[in-house]
Amino acid sequence: MTTTALPTYEDAVSRYEPVIGLETHVELGTATKMFCGCRTDFGAEPNTQVCPVCLGLPGALPVANRAGIEATIRIGLALNCDIAEWCRMARKNYFYPDMPKNFQTSQYDEPLCVDGYVDVEVDGKQYRIGIERVHLEEDTGKSLHVGGATGRIHGATESLVDYNRAGIPLVEIVTKPVPGLGALAPEVAKAYVAELRDIIRSLGVSDVRMEQGSLRCDVNTSLNKPGEEWGTRTETKNVNSLRSVERAVRSEIIRQTSLLDVGTRIFQETRHFQETTGDTRSGRSKETATDYRYFPEPDLVPIAPDKAWVAELKAALPEKPSSKRARLREDWGISATDMESVANAGAVELIEETIAAGASPAGARKWWMGELARRANETGVELAAVGATPAQVAALQKLVDEGKLNDKLARQVLEGVVEGEGDPAAVMAARGLGVVSDTGALTKAVDEAIAANPDIAAKVRDGKVAAAGALVGAVMKTTRGQADAKTVRDLILERLGAS
Repeated sequence: MTTTALPTYEDAVSRYEPVIGLETHVELGTATKMFCGCRTDFGAEPNTQVCPVCLGLPGALPVANRAGIEATIRIGLALNCDIAEWCRMARKNYFYPDMPKNFQTSQYDEPLCVDGYVDVEVDGKQYRIGIERVHLEEDTGKSLHVGGATGRIHGATESLVDYNRAGIPLVEIVTKPVPGLGALAPEVAKAYVAELRDIIRSLGVSDVRMEQGSLRCDVNTSLNKPGEEWGTRTETKNVNSLRSVERAVRSEIIRQTSLLDVGTRIFQETRHFQETTGDTRSGRSKETATDYRYFPEPDLVPIAPDKAWVAELKAALPEKPSSKRARLREDWGISATDMESVANAGAVELIEETIAAGASPAGARKWWMGELARRANETGVELAAVGATPAQVAALQKLVDEGKLNDKLARQVLEGVVEGEGDPAAVMAARGLGVVSDTGALTKAVDEAIAANPDIAAKVRDGKVAAAGALVGAVMKTTRGQADAKTVRDLILERLGAS
């Protein structure tokens, strides 16, 4: 059987125009669920944070959580949305094993927030992403498929359901279709989710931790020939990292191109991103709004936010992340390009916290954008989850500033920190990695280097001081990089009478 090679990404975007759209779900950090008083603590024992309301038992009636409504309005305001003066909840009907009521309390044609936008910057150019709606709903429970190799229902021997998450307030943020991005579509998608995460985190309404599911992204992608109507979109569900958002868009562009090139129709469907392979797999055909049989929720009164209250919430919004980055860029003394790299890496807050812990801006940026960013890329994790905290990075830089570590040794200490061996000082002591600056301990190594390199020693004696660098290197090799280079150089020049 012959197979057709997939097109390259560059070839795909040279012949087709991508259109993307993103649906992002944010789990709010309220103390209790949206329509009942159950706790929302992450990681609790399964089915211990449930009650008749969130289990959908007969006769149980919901009561809306004011904190959830307020948080949704604040998100809408931060995204430049108009806030509805009157709206209501609706029932979205579908059978799902982890939705005990067999309907989701959501919003349909009357969302709480509409018509906003978010500006993002990629490669020095600004893109405006239109926000169609921000609406409030409740989360589902969680199905666990065990006994198989993939964690999915196919091949599993049994399925378990944890309803702790059912009923937690969930905000869905839906963009308008975004055309005209060309080859930068994956990068813009990633930048949008990163900016959205930063905005929501600044509001303090969610921890927006993608690895824990409190921020989940569905990525819509379609292709069309230049000048033709937009193509049929697919929806890649529950993409759980910024890197994966970019990879999912890129993968779908390549996949859809390969199908369109041979005349195969693109079906509107949900797909699942495969972290291991970087491609998407078919899920199910995509329902339309009519399939969900929406109707107004009869057990909840409409929501009518008071204008004065909305104005008060708007006045109390924190500094926008984009404004904060501009301010920090000036404080740190870096270029706009460097700040864009920091933002794209998700390092702004990490560097800011490292500086607050005592490091210089240059020192903090060096470690997060250098060694730690490299490790994050190699392991495929977000920078914040790489294994080091801002306080630890600041402590590492302090050891360097005090002369107790050089950069080479500091990288080895950082490796131990990332691997969970403790704070920098503890790792340095346990691994015996401190800089040796005691002249008594270094004199023997210096004399051995001079004796082993008589020609170089002669050049230094004759006044060619630059040649001492080779002898310094020899001592550093003998001491496994732990010698203080300046002390070694001073000793060499002293021993050779060239100081």
